[in-house]
Amino acid sequence: MTTTAAYDAHADWYNDYMSPDAGGDYIHRVHGTLGELLGPGAGVCLDVCCGTGAHAAVTAELGWTPVGVDLSRGQLRHAAARLPVAVADATALPLADASVPAAVCVLASTDVPDYAAVVGEIARVLAPGGRFVHLGVHPCFVGAFADHGEPGRLVLGAGYADRSRKGGGWNPAGVRARVGAWHIPLADLLNAALAAGLRLERTVEAGREEVPELFGFVAVRASR
Repeated sequence: MTTTAAYDAHADWYNDYMSPDAGGDYIHRVHGTLGELLGPGAGVCLDVCCGTGAHAAVTAELGWTPVGVDLSRGQLRHAAARLPVAVADATALPLADASVPAAVCVLASTDVPDYAAVVGEIARVLAPGGRFVHLGVHPCFVGAFADHGEPGRLVLGAGYADRSRKGGGWNPAGVRARVGAWHIPLADLLNAALAAGLRLERTVEAGREEVPELFGFVAVRASR
């Protein structure tokens, strides 16, 4: 599979965009939900598709040692100031089997063409009993098929089952208008964890209004 670093051309913009000041309540919701799912711990927490390292402080505050991997060298220029990083394809992690106690992937599942392969790699490097936290846009309410342009109203159209990469979107200033996104239906997302041999432990939905904009889960590798 050929993977390109689509964010290289937008790394400086994204670093600013994901800052607490620019991201406001949304970033605080992301970080609060991530902390709730991951929980306190010790040892390495692998941040897969870490981007600019925008979420490293959350894992560090919980006692983990964040280490990031990403394909985008442009984003890693910013991330290197926040956590140790390595350039790597998320479908071929440069780590030994069963070598890390925890891993997270935050707001990145729609940035790769085969997220199931990414989850499979994460499962491979997780130690027995290790936990994986997925947190991303809610697949049922966020995508090319969903129009959030009118305050207080969400319009869903056809296209939920379309797994192809789409650009544009209702927000011309947003991330997806710049780099596009691969849509992952909810069943595909959960089945990816199950197919990787992980046990789903918890799911969560979060949002600022009635319709959740974030979906996350915790999945655990069997102890033996």
